[in-house]
Amino acid sequence: MDEYEIQCPYCGETITLFLDSGGQNTQEMVSDCDVCCRPIRLHCAWGEEGELTRVDARRDGDGHF
Repeated sequence: MDEYEIQCPYCGETITLFLDSGGQNTQEMVSDCDVCCRPIRLHCAWGEEGELTRVDARRDGDGHF
């Protein structure tokens, strides 16, 4: 499981996410902000060695990545 910090696209607070690839190279998911409780749409990518390489965060409903 990888630990990753993002800035909430709603309230701007920095939050820590714990992400697991589940054996996939990319994943899209929704996680609520720990501060303002709004849903954040995440697109995560892992490298060939299983390392987290990218996390994009958007407001839920702002379209696809």
